[in-house]
This record gives sequence, C-alpha cells and structure tokens, in this order.
Amino acid sequence: MVSIIRNISFDCRDVELVGRFWAAVTGYVDDPSNPNEPGDPEWVLLSPSGDGPALLFLAVPEDKAVKNRVHLDLQPDDSREAELERLLALGASLVADHRRADGAGWVVLADPEGNEFCLERSAQQRLATMERTA
Repeated sequence: MVSIIRNISFDCRDVELVGRFWAAVTGYVDDPSNPNEPGDPEWVLLSPSGDGPALLFLAVPEDKAVKNRVHLDLQPDDSREAELERLLALGASLVADHRRADGAGWVVLADPEGNEFCLERSAQQRLATMERTA
C-alpha cells in the first residue's frame, strides 16, 4: 500500500494574492467544477494536464513566522536566469543566491507572503554542465 500526494497546501493570509502568484508561476488553473472566487477562504489550482498534486491555498489568521519546513524546488523549462527575472517581476523576493560560477547551484526565493522556494537550473543547463565536466 502507498499514498499519493493529492494537494500541496499553503497557509496564507491572502489566498487570492498567493494563489494568483502560484498560478502565474506554474501555469496551474482553477478547478472547472469549483472556480476560485474573490473572498473564498481557500483556493485550489490544478495542473492543466491533470497530472500531479493540486495546489491548495488555505486562509489562516496569522502571518508566516519561521522558515518553511517543506518547500518547492522549481525547474524552469527555459534558463534559470530568465525564470528568475520572470519570478521577481511576478512579485517573488530574493532570499539567497547559491549559484556557482560553473552554472550549478540554486536561488532561494519567497512568494508574496514569504513562503520560500528554490529555483534550480533547467534540464538543458544541467546537461550542459555535465557535458563540460565529462
């Protein structure tokens, strides 16, 4: 017996703000049978392909106070640098930059309510680094 991940849940004060941010980041969309509306206490976003877990945003009264114990690692379909610019323009903030001169490493960002996530290299960038070191 195993369990599958149905939702990845985010506690947030403003579910619409955080939900819209993550929809723009991931391309996830409203559940057609239960569209997200302003004032809803929770938002659900589904992968457009129907694969993978949904993102669930739950309203809570308190602000984020400490570092996340779980976070998402994102891999862009383009370059990490282009995606970093896009995410910052969407409202992410830079927390820490762990990029290395050889192209490896990652960037730690936070969504509009401070939930940390990491931005890694794209698959093409990983392959290019492996080919240079081989």
